[in-house]
Amino acid sequence: MKRLILLSLILTSFVLLTACGTTPTQTPVLVDINPATSVPTSSEGNTIPELPISTEVIVENTAPEVATQAQLDFSYENALSSRLMLALGTLKLAETENPVSLDQAPQLLLLWQALQNMTNNGTSPEEEVNAVLAQIEATLSSNQINLINSMKLSQTDIQTWATANGVTVGTGSGSGTGQGTGQGLSPEARATKQAENGMIGTSPNSENGLSVVITNALISYLENIN
Repeated sequence: MKRLILLSLILTSFVLLTACGTTPTQTPVLVDINPATSVPTSSEGNTIPELPISTEVIVENTAPEVATQAQLDFSYENALSSRLMLALGTLKLAETENPVSLDQAPQLLLLWQALQNMTNNGTSPEEEVNAVLAQIEATLSSNQINLINSMKLSQTDIQTWATANGVTVGTGSGSGTGQGTGQGLSPEARATKQAENGMIGTSPNSENGLSVVITNALISYLENIN
């Protein structure tokens, strides 16, 4: 009887020891490491698109275009001189959509007055006169210069202007009594005298008379732009 009880206790202890030494079986966790199927995600769970990486930097340097100032055209037959073309052309711009502006008028007035003083003086070097004419041309815009070029101003146009403004074409020879003809005066002084009397000579010096008359008319025009 005692042996049965002892055997029963031994069996019970063995069962308990076996149960305590057994650990539960862990299920393995499979991790997919295939990069073709992996999708990167942001912290918010949104898909982050893959952006192409480029190391090429394209720098395009384009030089700014510089507008060139238009110049007077003297290439056609019977073209006026620079002074007459600028004077008559500026007056005729008043008949176009691009007349002398309020900003241009004071500058042109000073330049034409300086040119008038040079003519009255009669001793100014040709280089100084040409320099003032160049400034006058530069003061006009390219559009205005192009308009003057399109007019193709010639001796016929200046004669037409003279007739329309009551300027009489005379001989300019200085003959006669000397009253009003400028006899004994220098060419520049004679041109001024003829201009004051409203007369333009037909001699080679007649352009001086034309210049004086039309310059005076242009100065009056510029003074009234306001």
